[in-house]
Amino acid sequence: MVDTQVMPDTATSMTFPSLNRAYNTVFRPGDLTVGLVVPLDAHRGSPVPDMSRHIERAKMADALGFAALWLRDVPFNVPTFGDAGQTFDPFVYLGLLSGVTRNIALGVASIILPLRHPAHVAKAAASADQLSGGRLLLGVASGDRPEEYPALGMSFPDRGDRFRQSLDYIRAMAADYPSYSGDHGTLNGSMDMLPKPASGRVPILITGGSQQNPEWVAIHGDGWMTYPRDIVSQAQVVKDYRLRGANAGADTKPVMQSLYVDLIAEDDAEPTPIHLGFRSGITFLKTYLASLRDHGINHVALNLRFNQADIEHTMKRLADEVLSEFPTEKSVQ
Repeated sequence: MVDTQVMPDTATSMTFPSLNRAYNTVFRPGDLTVGLVVPLDAHRGSPVPDMSRHIERAKMADALGFAALWLRDVPFNVPTFGDAGQTFDPFVYLGLLSGVTRNIALGVASIILPLRHPAHVAKAAASADQLSGGRLLLGVASGDRPEEYPALGMSFPDRGDRFRQSLDYIRAMAADYPSYSGDHGTLNGSMDMLPKPASGRVPILITGGSQQNPEWVAIHGDGWMTYPRDIVSQAQVVKDYRLRGANAGADTKPVMQSLYVDLIAEDDAEPTPIHLGFRSGITFLKTYLASLRDHGINHVALNLRFNQADIEHTMKRLADEVLSEFPTEKSVQ
């Protein structure tokens, strides 16, 4: 997981589409930006975070220059899953964050499409994008908690098919007076859905495989969210993703990943593994992020759930010592 010794990919002559303010700044070819996963709280022994300082910490992340805040869609606190996310509904929370932050991108990693009607997702996403001035990044997924599906009257095994149809529906809603027909409903062009996304289209990032084949994922998303791997494996899956897109004639698209970190006081402390990440000093973290950048990762969303130091102190350390090593902008262009 923490080995950084692998030859980098030197092919850097790529370009990404221009979609909205958030997408255009968070994802830049050849660069890596750094975001944070909400809740900004260390709740190692409990699935439920302390949200008492959530607004102050969101504003702090914005002021410090982090590229993005990432929320999650966790409808139920499932004990076997062990993680209640930020507890607030992501779209309600996006509305609040749109009003209390100015520059930071607001992402969802990820909306569980099979558990929501795509009309509601399309309207909520376009609303959040408009309210934030084009700062929304919409991650989507098929879901991985079987217990939630019967609670909502949904079938777990066929979630992949519903995921594809939901994505088609959401894309269609960006057009004026759209026409669409599928299992989720029929629109004949006689009515419109408002608002529209700020730049005409909300960027949609597909998470993992989402019960689809890899070629479909490479073609149909505006980018890809994946999980931490050792550097050698991650470099290969990024190359494979972009090669599949290129072979299908698709645009070159960004890749991002999550990473749990526990940043300790000793700068040169060597890494030790934790769940989906590592505990280390700041020196190794910077080296690791640079290696991810050199192998095609464009954004890393840091999760501080297992961090043992004070969260606000850690955020300031990351801003002072990590963000300075990577391109950052105080405002989303």
